[in-house]
Amino acid sequence: MTRFIRFTLATAAVALAASGANALEPRTGVKLRALDKITGNSTDISAKVGETLTLGRLKVTVKACFQAPPEDAPESAAFLEVHATAVAGKGTGDTAAETVRMHRGPQPIGPDGLLFSGWMFASSPGLSALEHPTYDVWVISCNTSAPAQPAPVAPTPAAEPN
Repeated sequence: MTRFIRFTLATAAVALAASGANALEPRTGVKLRALDKITGNSTDISAKVGETLTLGRLKVTVKACFQAPPEDAPESAAFLEVHATAVAGKGTGDTAAETVRMHRGPQPIGPDGLLFSGWMFASSPGLSALEHPTYDVWVISCNTSAPAQPAPVAPTPAAEPN
């Protein structure tokens, strides 16, 4: 898995360097799309960097988001950590049936139910994807949380009296 992430980042860096692209610019927020595969409902969610969102039985933490400048090819990349959460009222006992049930579905790759930790690219959602039987999460774009400032209005010259 680590080799795959390194290869992915190296490939993206080489592709950006070869195209003469500028460095990706840091942003303060990200727009994600989450799909519940059971119901077929998709939801667009905006979050700030450092914020943790709850999507069903997943907790998604946004660690960083970078976007290409407007003059370059469109690209957004976000570093996300996705953790599985326990179903309410489940997991309190230590019976054999609960142990078997816990081993179905995606297996955590790290402590605290970590399912995914890595970069997701908006232009290639399948390149580094969350593998989960119930949910899909992918990056749409990076954004700034502050609204755009209006352009200053030039003062109009005062009419001179005749």
